[in-house]
Amino acid sequence: MEYEHITHSFEPVYDKNSRILILGTLPSVASRENNFYYGHKQNRFWKLLAHILDEPVPEAIDEKKHMLLNNHIAIWDVIQSCDIKGSSDSSIKNVEPTDIRKILDTADIKQVIANGNKAGQLYKKYQLPLTGLAAVILPSTSPANAAWTFEKLCKRWGEYIKK
Repeated sequence: MEYEHITHSFEPVYDKNSRILILGTLPSVASRENNFYYGHKQNRFWKLLAHILDEPVPEAIDEKKHMLLNNHIAIWDVIQSCDIKGSSDSSIKNVEPTDIRKILDTADIKQVIANGNKAGQLYKKYQLPLTGLAAVILPSTSPANAAWTFEKLCKRWGEYIKK
């Protein structure tokens, strides 16, 4: 598989009431095709949040945005553009980070969560010096993270996201 230069193609989800910021690395191929976050059918992100928040699993983009904003959660990614092979986080190179200060200038973010180790590493390298807010690195909701069962993910994520 060849490297491809990818530029993030959709906006973050947040408003002035957002208190938790969840950051991924970069939208996967499936997410880019769907033009929204965590678009791969096997990614457990939406099912996980719905379970923790005791809400139905959102299907449409509007439902997903509503669930996030209703629960004071913002989402975005740490990468604005990079070179990547498919959706493989381990292949990421030539990173241009997103400027998350636009979220921090609008919302009173109390907790930054990185969805997976790669998002955590990139946040620490590029955004932490700008924000001064340490991120909690939680296990990735990606289907590639088979070591974490849905139940274990819910327990761990639930320590930081509560209804």
